[in-house]
Amino acid sequence: MTVASDYDALLLDLDGTIYQGGAAIPGAVPAVCGSGLPAMYVTNNASRAPLEVAEQLTGLGLETRPEGIMTSALAAVELAVDRIPAGSTVLVLGTDSFRSLAADAGFTITDTADDDPAAVLHGHNPDTGWRQLSEAALAIRKGALYLASNLDTTLPKERGMHVGNGSMVAAVVSATGVSPISAGKPEPAMFHSAAQALGCESPLAVGDRLDTDIAGGVAAGMDTLCVLTGVSGHHDVLRAPESHRPTLISDTLDIFAESTESLRPGAQGDFTATIDGDVLRISGGTPDSTAIQALRTAAAVVWSTEATVSEVTGDSADARRVLEEWW
Repeated sequence: MTVASDYDALLLDLDGTIYQGGAAIPGAVPAVCGSGLPAMYVTNNASRAPLEVAEQLTGLGLETRPEGIMTSALAAVELAVDRIPAGSTVLVLGTDSFRSLAADAGFTITDTADDDPAAVLHGHNPDTGWRQLSEAALAIRKGALYLASNLDTTLPKERGMHVGNGSMVAAVVSATGVSPISAGKPEPAMFHSAAQALGCESPLAVGDRLDTDIAGGVAAGMDTLCVLTGVSGHHDVLRAPESHRPTLISDTLDIFAESTESLRPGAQGDFTATIDGDVLRISGGTPDSTAIQALRTAAAVVWSTEATVSEVTGDSADARRVLEEWW
């Protein structure tokens, strides 16, 4: 059985999975198009409206409608609808699109704590500064419910990892002592909403980040695929706690015609892995064996023994060769 036949939908992350810094990751677009599976894009980025994201994806070759985008801003507004009275005043730290989503849900939008908002909705906006953070802190100290679109501490951009929404939230938490309710990944709500919108029963949650994309899929009770094209690398996967462990592991998204079993952790590529104290030793392999095969082999051993690994060594020429590709 192939990945495409084992699942009935894809719940796809964007940054680090489909594109990086706005440019499509090599092979990602044709892989999704060729999978034949319906897709919903589930993103923690709350700074852009679903229409804007859909237009970007369409421009990359993935025909997408706004209804196919589930953002953490949408999820945060849904949380507000469930927790505060209809028509309440809310203070929104975020882009104009986030404010529009809140207004469309019937809330009155304010920029000041003096209006006694019922909630503070905090999403990423590169223009957020001291004044906006201070108004949020003042409102929260007066009793406003604190809702965050997501808690990602970093945001991948062309030049590297920038400050993410979670890092801005940390400033407000430090000033108030109040931690927000988070709407985005790794909470499962976005995954459940996306699956319900697609009407699917066996979706595959796909992402590059273990602590959000994969952890969120695991929390939602779904199978997950970690692609090593963004934030998390080989060593991160190896040392992942149980709640962050993916069902499938790949270094590319072009896997939908492959056997599902071949992507699961387990011995492959003629590699073997053993634990020696806190050292993981990988041996065997062939000239055709790959780094991802070594990782699947090693992950199966480490995860099954719950070993604490501080060092990974190659005990054969092919093991040493592929370990040079790990990051």
